[in-house]
Amino acid sequence: MATAVVDLDLARLPPAIAGLEPYGHALILIRLRGRPVGQTLLPVVGGRIGGVDPRHGLASAAGWPLWEHWLHGYLNWEEGRIPEIAPEKATVVVCTRDRPKDLMRCLDALMRMPDDGQELLVVDNCPLTDATKCLVEKYARIRYVREDRPGLDVARNRALREARHPVVAFTDDDAMPDPGWLRGLLGNFTDPQVLCVTGLTMPAELETEAQEWFERYSSFARGFKRTVFHGSTSNPFMVGNVGAGVNMALRRSVLEQVGPFDEALDAGTPTHSGGDNEMFSRILATGYNIVYDPSALTWHRHRRTREELRHTVYGYGVGVYAAWTRSLLLEGEFGVAKAAISWLRHDQIPKLARSLLRRSESTQLDLVLAELLGCARGPAAYLSSRRRARRRRMP
Repeated sequence: MATAVVDLDLARLPPAIAGLEPYGHALILIRLRGRPVGQTLLPVVGGRIGGVDPRHGLASAAGWPLWEHWLHGYLNWEEGRIPEIAPEKATVVVCTRDRPKDLMRCLDALMRMPDDGQELLVVDNCPLTDATKCLVEKYARIRYVREDRPGLDVARNRALREARHPVVAFTDDDAMPDPGWLRGLLGNFTDPQVLCVTGLTMPAELETEAQEWFERYSSFARGFKRTVFHGSTSNPFMVGNVGAGVNMALRRSVLEQVGPFDEALDAGTPTHSGGDNEMFSRILATGYNIVYDPSALTWHRHRRTREELRHTVYGYGVGVYAAWTRSLLLEGEFGVAKAAISWLRHDQIPKLARSLLRRSESTQLDLVLAELLGCARGPAAYLSSRRRARRRRMP
C-alpha cells in the first residue's frame, strides 16, 4: 500500500489524524511552531494513525531537535543569525525544460511565499515548445529568460548572471517550496563566510513503490539539525550530507569567488547530475562555509515509475564520479581517490553484499547495480561532456 505524507505541527495538532483510508502507513513531518523538527513513519489502521498518543508519540520521535528548537524559542535565540544585520534580498530561480505541469505547481507554491521583495525568475532551458513561456506569462511577478544552450548548469550560470539581487535561491520545477522556505535560507547569509545555504527536502507524495524506494535509497532529506560545514575542516569530496540542488541558495558573487557551475555536469549532459555537488566541493575547498538549515523546507515530487527510478539512481552514480573526475583532472585533487575508495568500501560493497544475500532491509539489487554502473560510466561521461561543451562554444 502507498504511504501518506502528513504535515503536523505539535503546537496545532488536530483532535484526530484520520481520512487516510487508502494508505498503509503515514510519513509524518513533525513541526514545532512551523519549524521542521523531525519525522516518523507510523501505521495507518482503519484510516487513522493508531497505537500512539499523537502529542507524546510525535514529540518522542522528534527527539533532541524538538527540545533544541523549544529552548531557542524560550531564549529568543536565532541560531546562526548575527543580530541587527538584515538578511540579503534574493532572486528565486526555477530552471526548467518542457515540464509545464510540474512547473505550474512550483510557481503556485512560490506565489504563496510572503513578498519580501524577492525577484522571481524562470530560466527555460533549450525548450522544444513555447509551453513554458506561455505559462510564465500568466504570472505577472515572474520574469522569463530563455537559454538555448542545453544543460542544467548552463541554466544555473545564466541565472547567476541575470539575477538582480545578491543571493540566488534555486529550486527545481518538480519541487514546491514551503511558504517559509526563502526566509529559512536567507537568515543564514548574515555571516560573510557563508557562500551557500541548503535546506530540508521532503517527499511531496509516496503513492508508488518507486517513490517509496527513492525516499529510502536516495532521500533529499539531510536531517533536522542546522549544520555548518566549514571550509577549513570539512572534506570537500564527501558532500553528500551538505544538501542538494533542489533546495540551495548561493551568493551571486560565487562567480568571482569560486567560479561558475561546470557546464559539462548535470542534467542535459552525458553526466546526468553532479553539478550541485561539484559546486559544494569547490566552495569548501576554497575555504568558504556552507550551512544546512532544515527550516528552509521544500517538497519534491519523486519519479513515479521503476524505470524512472533506476535511471535516476544510475544518473546519480554517473554524476558523482564525473564530478570527482573533474576535481582530479582540472584541480589536481588526488583526494578524490580516497573518497571513492571509502564510498566503495563502506557503503557500496556492503550494500551490494546485503542485496545479493537478500538480507532484511536490503536495497533491491537492480538499484545497487544501477548506481555501480553509473559510477563506472562517470569518468568517460565527463570527458565526453567536456568535448561536447567545447564544440558548442566554438564559433
